[in-house]
Amino acid sequence: MNTKFIMTTSAVVLGITGILLTFIPDEILIHFSIETNRITLFLTQILGALYFAFAMLNWATKTSLIGGIYNRPIAIANFTHFLIAGLALIKGIISNPSVFYTIWIAGIFYCVFGISFGIILFRHPANKTKSN
Repeated sequence: MNTKFIMTTSAVVLGITGILLTFIPDEILIHFSIETNRITLFLTQILGALYFAFAMLNWATKTSLIGGIYNRPIAIANFTHFLIAGLALIKGIISNPSVFYTIWIAGIFYCVFGISFGIILFRHPANKTKSN
């Protein structure tokens, strides 16, 4: 599996999400019909910082060998984040299929990344040297 592509893609998606949550939390809360007050704005910005930090972690390790025992903490962190959030999004979508389309898109991204990081976590990385 091409871990550089997965790490780069997840870094970009998480980074964009983190920047949006940090700098325009009021518009995002209004889009999802969530009451905008000091606490929700504060928590949304903290969530944005978390997403951006995860993006920086993935971006910084995109060229490292990941899989099996290599960079296992990074693979575990990404796998658990995307798996747990993906399952929560699936549960929410199943219980309320009329949710915003952005929740559906997020659910798809989370499931794809969750499966990808699961494969990365439980497989040994491919040997990059070619034998003649």
